[in-house]
Amino acid sequence: MSAKTPIALTIAGSDSGGGAGVQADIKSICANGAYGASVITAVTAQNTTAVTAVHEIPAAIVAAQIEAVLSDLDVDAIKVGMLFSPAVIETTAKCLGTFDGPVVVDPVMIAKSGDALLQDAAVEAMIRHILPRATVLTPNLPEAARLLGEPEARSPEAMAEQGRRLVAMGPRNVLMKGGHASGETCTDLLVDATGVIATCEAARVHTRNTHGTGCTYSAAIAANLARGADLPAAVRAAHGYLQSAIRAADDLQIGDGHGPVHHFHAQWS
Repeated sequence: MSAKTPIALTIAGSDSGGGAGVQADIKSICANGAYGASVITAVTAQNTTAVTAVHEIPAAIVAAQIEAVLSDLDVDAIKVGMLFSPAVIETTAKCLGTFDGPVVVDPVMIAKSGDALLQDAAVEAMIRHILPRATVLTPNLPEAARLLGEPEARSPEAMAEQGRRLVAMGPRNVLMKGGHASGETCTDLLVDATGVIATCEAARVHTRNTHGTGCTYSAAIAANLARGADLPAAVRAAHGYLQSAIRAADDLQIGDGHGPVHHFHAQWS
């Protein structure tokens, strides 16, 4: 028999424009060498300029999707993205209780267009039910600040401190992403209870085509974990992949707003 196929499951919302959400996740998972399965938590009417409608999938159907996948597919890692409501959050957390592999949580709150992707009432539910299930939490700076209820970090030192405070809220590790910071170098810090355990840096790429970067990054981490990498190695591999996808983003001409990164930059341009 051939070697086991690495499988990563994404639990997230659908982006009809294809640049973020489940669509970006599956592209990223496949580009990083794993098989992508999916659970849809919400359907968004979305393009590169706006989110014009959101339809929440009933919690019972979300649970049925998760149970269907986990009962048949030998899933190695799970990525959790847009959950939207307290009901979906609580249901997802309950279903994750039967899974003993790594869980990557991307606390999706705001689309690149600025539209809300998480109900205000759902923030506390995410903190209570999802963060304790996370092997690694991957917030950008605005998301980290909102989870903590404090201003955004403005320096690597402040990022590290916020990361440690987020670890104290339940996740075993936190990847503080510096894409929203200023300066010509973007710095990401992987933090656990002891402090910074890995640092990833890259020159800032000046492009508006960054739709779906958070989804892509977290899904790539999940794919590399599914393939057997330890967390620091999975983060470094995903970081390198994302940087290449951003650098190639302007090779694509998609929409009139914030276009997607180029998930398959290594395959075609």
